[in-house]
Amino acid sequence: GAEGPTLMSYFSNNQIQARKPKITFSTLRDLQCPVLQSNDLQGKPGESCSTEELLEWLGAVLNQVSLDNKSSSFLSTYCCPEPNTVVEKAFLCTITGFIIPEKIIQLLEQLCCYFGEPKLAPWLTLTVHGFADSPVSWRENEHGFHKGGENLYNFVIFRNLDYWLHMAVGAHDDCPP
Repeated sequence: GAEGPTLMSYFSNNQIQARKPKITFSTLRDLQCPVLQSNDLQGKPGESCSTEELLEWLGAVLNQVSLDNKSSSFLSTYCCPEPNTVVEKAFLCTITGFIIPEKIIQLLEQLCCYFGEPKLAPWLTLTVHGFADSPVSWRENEHGFHKGGENLYNFVIFRNLDYWLHMAVGAHDDCPP
C-alpha cells in the first residue's frame, strides 16, 4: 500500500530512459579461418579443425588478438589452427545490451542470408554472452560469479543448415538443459 506512492515519486523525480542496444560493425580483411566440417566435431588432422579449436580461435578474433604467432608479441603468440584458409573479407557485428530470445532467433535467420548468392559463406557463427555478474544463469538458477562469470552459448551454422551449439557456464553453476 504505502510503497506505491513512494516508488511513483522516485520514478517521476528520476529520469528513466529506454536504452537501445549498441551496435558496432567491422570488416576483417584477409582473416585466417579454421576449416570446418559440419559432421566432424573432433576434427581430423589435415582435413578439419575441432570445436575446441574453433572456440579458441573465435575468442582471439573477438578480442582482436593477432593470429600470426610473432615472437615479438608480448600479448599472444597464438596462431590459427590447421588446416585454415584465408578469407578475403569477414564481417563482424557486435550488439551490446539486453536482447530478448526472439530477437536472437531473428538474428540467426538474417545471418543465414549469407549462405545465398553472392555471399556464399561456408559457415557463420553467433555468440550470445550473458552478463558476467547476472543474478541468474541457465534454468533460472542462481548464477555463481566466483572467477570469470562464464555464461554463454555459441552457434556455428553451416551452409547445409547443420549446426553446432556450444554452451559454457562457470564451475559453480547448473549445466544448461
